[in-house]
Formats: sequence, structure tokens, C-alpha cells
Amino acid sequence: MAPQLFLYNTIVPFLAGSLKLFSRALPKLQTFFFVRKNLFTELEAAANTTDPSPRIWIHAASAGEFEQARPIIAEVKRARPDTLIFISFQSDSGYTVYKNYPDAKAVFYHPVDTKKNAERTVALIRPDVLVVMRYDLWPNHLHVSKRHGATLILAAAVLQEHSNYFKPFIRQFYRYVFSLFDTIYTVSDEDRTRFTETFGKDSAVTAGDPRFDQVLLRSRNTDRISHLKKLYAEKTLLVAGSSWEKDENLLLPACVSLAEHLSMIIAPHDVSENNIIRLESDLDSAGLPFTRFSSLPDNFTADRILIIDSIGLLAELYALAKIAYVGGGFGINVHNTLEPAVYGIPVLFGPKHHNSPEAEALVATGGATEVLDAPSLLETLQKLVDNPLKRAEQGTIAGNYVRNRLGASQTVAQKILDTLDSLTK
Repeated sequence: MAPQLFLYNTIVPFLAGSLKLFSRALPKLQTFFFVRKNLFTELEAAANTTDPSPRIWIHAASAGEFEQARPIIAEVKRARPDTLIFISFQSDSGYTVYKNYPDAKAVFYHPVDTKKNAERTVALIRPDVLVVMRYDLWPNHLHVSKRHGATLILAAAVLQEHSNYFKPFIRQFYRYVFSLFDTIYTVSDEDRTRFTETFGKDSAVTAGDPRFDQVLLRSRNTDRISHLKKLYAEKTLLVAGSSWEKDENLLLPACVSLAEHLSMIIAPHDVSENNIIRLESDLDSAGLPFTRFSSLPDNFTADRILIIDSIGLLAELYALAKIAYVGGGFGINVHNTLEPAVYGIPVLFGPKHHNSPEAEALVATGGATEVLDAPSLLETLQKLVDNPLKRAEQGTIAGNYVRNRLGASQTVAQKILDTLDSLTK
């Protein structure tokens, strides 16, 4: 065991106690401890420790990481419907979105990582397999799970070249943490090499990114927007997803110029009432007619811009589009570019995409276009509107990029299923 773990177990209980003491003055901290107040009581009621069914514990930091777990769970449940799935989150966003996840025996907040909490959690869940998605590694819970016989899997793992994990003092600590995992499934060969060479993980395997499987899975269900299909069937539709004000400042002038040839749906990143009112004001100033999705009239026509004023529809809306614009590229980083690419349509976004490997790859392969300003956006849209053949060619590249990278979920799921099968032999 790394000496850093001794230091970790000295600091964490003291730090947790101190933060709890001062949490009344800090709303976020207060929420952190409040939502975990009855954690073990609720988990004990859900766990039903007398049930002999195989048990899998999946931990994800937040909703985004859990998206990578969903196709893995689907594969496991398809083969072994008797399996009990326990899901833990670190963030409010993940828990709030998935607290009623239908395939889960229990969904709960991950406890503070003390030895006492780890012993209690593992005793209740009794996991046969513990899967951690991507990162968010809690040493005590990993150590206790391993000691109690669980197979540990790190899935969708990435190890950036300049990661803090490589720093001398931290590296030794994480060498121990990574040693607890029976198998590490990496997104790329480069990640696998770093795990092997730096942390001695010969059991690291390149599997790919389960997000590709998840976007394909989601693309098969578009029931909630089926009533819109006829409206846009004969239209060249641009769906602008997760847009920010900076994105809209470019999109609206382009839409004015191409109004006779291009329909548009805008799904803002922020669907608060204040932001929707601000967007409506901008559209009004540009002379563009609009309608909110929440008040869609029976006589709605595609010459009006449709504003999506609720969350959860964007991935389906891209199914209607001929072209997609993904927001965030004029802010911190572009949002999810795989969601539109899976439908085989051209994808456009701003220059801030260097923290997104799939966005970078889509540009490099020709499935996506980086736009730098309003003129370049208008020029790109004009070419795609005027040239259906070019549009189809670029869309095919985007769609193939996703389809050529499927299969990570099946690889991880098969490891889980093999482990469960070995328990009955």
C-alpha cells in the first residue's frame, strides 16, 4: 500500500469533518452533506442483502460520465436480466437526472471516502463487480471492494499526456490506485500505453469510447419529436444545439441571409426563462419569426424558428436536421458533436474544440467544419445549402466516423458477464 494512502486517510476524515462544520456558511457544501444524510438508511432498504442475484456497482462522477455506462448496462441486462445494478454519483446533476433509472436496484450519492464509509457501503451492496467510469477514483471504496472479492474495472479511461497523475508524489499514489483494477479499458492506444509504461498496468486494454455506442442507442428512439417530422421532411433544416449567446450572434445574421432556403431549430444550452426571453428579443430584433416548443400551435410552419425551451430533446432533434451547429465553440469548449454526427449530417462549430478529441477528429476527416466568425459561418452554410451532394458527402463522413468506433460497450460488458459466469462455476 502506498504511503500516500496513509496520509490520505489521515487528511480525508479531518477535512470532511471540518467542511461539515462550516457547511452552513457555504450552500454547495451544505447541499453535499444534506443529500448524504440518510444515504445508508436508504441504501440498506434498497440493497436487500438476502437476494442472491449477481451484483454490479457502477460509479460515475456525473451525468456525462454515466452516459458512457448506459450502453454497458443495457448489454449486461440483455444477457443477464437477473443482475442487480447499483449506481452511485458524486454530483447532484447525475443523481437528479438518473435517480429513477429503470435498470437500477438503487441510485445513491457516493459517500465521503473514509474507511468506515467504505466498509459500510460494500457490506450493503456486496458487489461482484465494481465499474468506475472514466475517473473519480475513491481509494478506500476501491480497496475495500477488492478485499471483499469484487472484480474492479475502470472503463472509458483516459490518461492525458500532461496529466497531474504523472507528477512524482502523485504518481506513486495512483500507481497503487490503478493496481487495484483487474482491467482498465482505455479510449485510445495512447492511453493504454501510458497506463502500461507509467503505472505498470499490463492489463490495460484499448476498447474505445462507449459514448459512440450510446449516441447510436439514443438515435434509435425519436418518438418524442415524431410529430415534427412531416413539418421538416422537405426542408433544409439547421438544428443549432446547446447554443450560447455568442453562437446565436453568428447564427441569426446567417439565418436572415438564408431565410428563403433554410429552416432552423434553436435548442439553447440555457433554457431558463430569462435566457429564452433574451433569445426571443434577439430574434425579434433580427426580424425572424419564432415559436416556443412548449406552446407549439397546430398551424405552425417551418418558416418560423422553433425555440426549444426544455431539456432532453436535443439528441432526438438532430434526426430532423440536414445540418447541425453545435454550440460552445466560442466559449470554453464545444458541446457534444457525436449526437448530430451519428445521423450522418455535416456538423459545424466554433474554434474552441481542442479539448474534444471527437470534434478534432471530425474536422480532420472532413465530417465537420470549424467556423471562425459570422462571414465564415454564412459561407459554409451557403455551400451546404446550395450543394446537396457536398452536404451528403460530408454527412456520410461524419456518420462513418461514429459507426467505425462502435463496440466499446460490448467489450466491457463481456468482461462483466464472464466474471459473473465464473462465479457460478
